[in-house]
Amino acid sequence: MTVVTEVSKPVRRRRHGEQLESALLVAGWDELVEVGYARLTMESVAVRARTSEPVLYRRWANKDQLVLAAMEHHRKANPVAVPDTGALRGDLLAYLTAVSETLAGFYAIAAAAAFSGLLADTGRTPAQARDQIVDAQQLPRVRVIYQRAQDRGELDLARVPSAVLAMPFDLVRHDMLMDLKPVEPARIQSIVDELFLPLVRNYQE
Repeated sequence: MTVVTEVSKPVRRRRHGEQLESALLVAGWDELVEVGYARLTMESVAVRARTSEPVLYRRWANKDQLVLAAMEHHRKANPVAVPDTGALRGDLLAYLTAVSETLAGFYAIAAAAAFSGLLADTGRTPAQARDQIVDAQQLPRVRVIYQRAQDRGELDLARVPSAVLAMPFDLVRHDMLMDLKPVEPARIQSIVDELFLPLVRNYQE
């Protein structure tokens, strides 16, 4: 006689804490990329995350807060590596190129969300939204590049104004936001060789 045994179903483990929040934010980002800010809803994110709307509302009061958090999470989860070429010029060219290639798509999604109502819903200015979702991790990496340059004797951080140090990154970011595509290599080289490095030398003479 053949004995039929019931095949046990796989156990679906409940997500908790940071694991759950990360899954929700990934779902929020994926939904934003697929349907855009205007069509995204708390319900659609809940469905994508295989959870319920109350789970989302316990963490974020509305969809604009969720979307801002999802963009910030995606940005932090995909950092741009800091190169070490042995020279300030090489480090800047490599890092600005990596930032451009890695973040151009992210900037396009963020800009589309902003123009689709995100800024109006949050009441934030473009600069405030930028500071939350774009620049959270850039500044520490920039400091590493400049600190290495100072250690090599290429740069005196006490003499170069902070506005000059920020300029290469501000210009690349501006170009990405305006064109919504990676910055051309020739433009990055021009920023470094024709604008930044001459200014640095001027302040150190």
